[in-house]
Amino acid sequence: MQTPVLNQARGTRLLGQKVLVLVLAGGKGSRMGLLTQRRAKPVLPIAGTYRLIDFALSNCVNSGLTDVWVLESYELHTLNDHLGGGRPWDLDRTYGGMRVLPPVTGPEGGGFAGGNADALYQQLPLIRQFAPDVLLVLSADHLYTLDFGLVLAEHLRRRAHVTMVTTAVPPQDEATRFGNVVLTRTGRVRRFAYKPAKAVSDIITTEVFLYDMPALDRTLTQLAEQHTNLKDFGDYLLPTLVEEGQAYSFPFQGYWRDVGIPQAYWQAHMDLLDNQGVALAQPDWPLYTLVLPRPPSLVQAGSLVEDSLIAPGCRVAGTVRRSVLGPDVTVEAGAVLEECVLLGGSHIKAGVHLRRVIVDAGYQVEENRKWWGEQVKVLGDKAEDV
Repeated sequence: MQTPVLNQARGTRLLGQKVLVLVLAGGKGSRMGLLTQRRAKPVLPIAGTYRLIDFALSNCVNSGLTDVWVLESYELHTLNDHLGGGRPWDLDRTYGGMRVLPPVTGPEGGGFAGGNADALYQQLPLIRQFAPDVLLVLSADHLYTLDFGLVLAEHLRRRAHVTMVTTAVPPQDEATRFGNVVLTRTGRVRRFAYKPAKAVSDIITTEVFLYDMPALDRTLTQLAEQHTNLKDFGDYLLPTLVEEGQAYSFPFQGYWRDVGIPQAYWQAHMDLLDNQGVALAQPDWPLYTLVLPRPPSLVQAGSLVEDSLIAPGCRVAGTVRRSVLGPDVTVEAGAVLEECVLLGGSHIKAGVHLRRVIVDAGYQVEENRKWWGEQVKVLGDKAEDV
């Protein structure tokens, strides 16, 4: 791949193209229930020490893309506290780097944008000022590792107006939760169905889109003349680009998971424990995050820890099997955890026995409480007690 070149006046160029990345970090994540009531979904903890948005941002910097704008709209303080101006990803730069875009309201203060396509249209004046050749638009809440330079190379080869990164989902997964695509043998998208009632394909979009900027600007402007709200990409924008015949797929073969519901969030952690999840430790593709100083974890005599991830600052005196413990978690003697995910600062008292439970940050499970159902349960301040 061509080495990225930084021109202070024009930004970062990759493969001869000026690339701007827009990370959509505004989803409320209401399907996650308690887990997103007090935090933006992109800062939901993953694997103990990381946050969801770390994967999108690390993929950007590892791909050599350093002009990254983050679009917010929900629980802004939780996201801003983590982003730290871009410092953890070396994006706190004098020229370029990270730019955080607050929510855009209507001309009469009518509220947030009505969907991701509408949000993109609202930011179009700023994007025009930056004048990118291509715009890479990412969701901030998916788990995957991808070199975006490979996507750009295919995008340019095909002279695409939009390149959709796609992946196949097993039959048991719900393809109807995503955008479905039907492809020609050459990889052109000939049909796109947005969250259809019945799946039209087992190939879905991963919410990674690379747009030719002139084509995008023209299409958004035309659609805005026809609709008062452009809604999501799948409502008007992508169907229009598909109909024009210059929409292509970039097939992604690696691990990708949407963690939009508690069951999927829990399963992503079990995948990690089975060494089948997203890669966390690749020397040539580091995963960056905001790291706060904490002491080493203490695993006390008489405890038992098997096949688990334990973050710094934990104190473990009980039994922990196939579980993930975030920072500063306490597990008292006599407590048993099996296939659990505990977020930072949670406290498990003596005699507790939990299986397939997600415990929200800072929550204390009182003595002798038990839950070992087959369905994943979330415990937090407003959860029904076990």
